[in-house]
Amino acid sequence: MSGLLRVRDLRTSFPMDGGRLPVVDGVSLDLDPGETLALVGESGCGKSMTALSIMRLVPKPGRISEGEIRLEGRELRGLGVPEMRGVRGHEIAMIFQEPMTSLNPVVSVGKQVAEAILLHERVSGAEARRRTLALFERVGIPDPEERLDAYPHQLSGGLKQRVMIAMALSTRPKLLIADEPTTALDVTIQAQILELLRELQRDLDMAILLITHDLGIVNELADRVAVMYAGRLVESGSRMDILRDAAHPYTRGLLRSMPALARPGEPLPEIAGVVPSPEAWTEGCRFSNRCERVLERCPDALPPLAQVSHEHDCWCHAVEEEQRA
Repeated sequence: MSGLLRVRDLRTSFPMDGGRLPVVDGVSLDLDPGETLALVGESGCGKSMTALSIMRLVPKPGRISEGEIRLEGRELRGLGVPEMRGVRGHEIAMIFQEPMTSLNPVVSVGKQVAEAILLHERVSGAEARRRTLALFERVGIPDPEERLDAYPHQLSGGLKQRVMIAMALSTRPKLLIADEPTTALDVTIQAQILELLRELQRDLDMAILLITHDLGIVNELADRVAVMYAGRLVESGSRMDILRDAAHPYTRGLLRSMPALARPGEPLPEIAGVVPSPEAWTEGCRFSNRCERVLERCPDALPPLAQVSHEHDCWCHAVEEEQRA
């Protein structure tokens, strides 16, 4: 299968004290057509900034410092603003974390979706509205004709998320980036949104880059998983590699802290400490101050690649030493 998205050694940084502070530090990802890759980690690990970098929407004064981002072999970093605008929303679309802040509060939701269609395709306003209605029907918005003229504040969180999905799919993108698509939704609505994404992916042969901290959602939707910590990848592999045979201490800690795995009456295990801010990042393993398997060299030496199995990689001194032993 030919690759759709290829990201290599991506570094995104912000100016700080006369230099540049990395927030994404050497990330490499691959994604094939029709595949779902989940990018997993706690808040502050750089997941959303990785997604914004792929979209070339890094907020100023941040910028992509190094690396390549290729979509079907085309280097996106070299595109001018008009060319990238044509890619964004047409070939790559994104669902953002908070639909309320992503939608214009003074424009009807139908008009906002129609505008996305008009931006990328030469169709009349009437045709754009007709296609918006069809999209609302497809994503399961009840009373779609009536909802076309509704404003964001008149819709529930689940309906606003469906509007965002309709907007993202309005030009049949090859890649959908979904950044925490079920945040702040109740469990029933979460399940409906995930099922909708599955159906649309199957129908459109669309790839999904899923940004999440919820390993339950990973188990529902992902084919492969990349675990991120403090700007770097620490482990990657198939869904089963990660959920059943995780190697990195951080990934294992995330799995242990899943509420679904908690034993009745026992406290939920947690990873001590917090994700360090970029100002505190070191060249060594950035998880070392929270790790149960820390070695003497971990804080200062870049973690080596330890191949756990075919296409299951882990960057960890302790795992690499275990393999050598």
